[in-house]
Amino acid sequence: MNTRDYWKRFDIPLFAAVLLLCIFGIALISSAIAGNPTLEGHPKRQAIFMAIGLVALFASAAFDYRIWQTISKPFYLFVLILLVFVFIMGAARFGAARWLETGLVTLQPAELAKIAIILSLSSFFATNIAKINNWGTIGRSILLTSGIVLWIMLQPNLSTSIVILVIWATMLWICGLEIKYIFYAVLFFAVFIGLSFAFDFPYLADYQKSRITNFLSPDENARYGDTYNVDQAKISIGSGGWFGNGFGQGSQVQLRFLKIRHNDFIFSVLAHEFGFVGTIIVLALLVFIIVRCFVIAKEAPDAYGSLVAYGFGILMAFQTMVNVGVNLNVLPVTGLTLPFISYGGSSLVSMLLGIGIVQSIRMRSLPKEKAIAN
Repeated sequence: MNTRDYWKRFDIPLFAAVLLLCIFGIALISSAIAGNPTLEGHPKRQAIFMAIGLVALFASAAFDYRIWQTISKPFYLFVLILLVFVFIMGAARFGAARWLETGLVTLQPAELAKIAIILSLSSFFATNIAKINNWGTIGRSILLTSGIVLWIMLQPNLSTSIVILVIWATMLWICGLEIKYIFYAVLFFAVFIGLSFAFDFPYLADYQKSRITNFLSPDENARYGDTYNVDQAKISIGSGGWFGNGFGQGSQVQLRFLKIRHNDFIFSVLAHEFGFVGTIIVLALLVFIIVRCFVIAKEAPDAYGSLVAYGFGILMAFQTMVNVGVNLNVLPVTGLTLPFISYGGSSLVSMLLGIGIVQSIRMRSLPKEKAIAN
């Protein structure tokens, strides 16, 4: 196929859904920070990052996705170096050092790490898919994953570490790993968390432990104000009703009872101002994007392309479930964004870059009729 034929395969519905969510996210951020002079520049910055992300999307779609397989190792090392820099000189916020101040922008390398691990694991598993149940293959994939996870844990950033581990485990399962190995991995992680609490291991920061204890025993901690954010999120969601209080009209948001409302708890802003119907529409768009990634993965011309598309679908699905779960208080509080909607330049650009790579896979997958003919 020539270049024009490739662009005919560009998934317009997928792009439209992503673009709509990005624009809506900027509007929601604008409502969430209204009246706060400290945050008044956030919508403009998010719009700038959206523009950068869209350029990255079209650029990555234009190039053959197999290029990423050839540069996955250098990209992995580049992200690893950034993570080491974060550990040495990163800017601290909310009790963790996760950001690099470059002078022009503030970069969160952990977001790039999600892309690096998807590309690297996809390349590794595609090459070793026939030996997926071999302990040597599993062990090497653990080493590849832990090289990134270790530095993210040191920030500390447990939520992103869990995202990467979920991507690793799910990719193994997709490649045909026997379920008993997944069970062993889950058991190991559960024991790790238990030991961290029992013996006060340094792998979990105090605020991370408190989030878990607050979730398990909210009544015991409410008097200290530790459950304030979650309580306000539930009030915001519940008061939204069927159709919400209207854009920019939510009292919980506009009177600032709801904290971190432009990022971790933006789903509560959505429910408060647009109600149950609004949240269902937004979640339906997110589900559509995730399903399209899985469909593209199924139709990909090779194992590498399939695993990459699956990886980005898994990433978006997991972050969506966790962010919504935190806002509904069915999961402990984490710092995971709602894809394309929460404030965060690094997150938005990374997600759009991922969509661009998925588009590249789709554009280079033969239509069914041509595939049959060949």
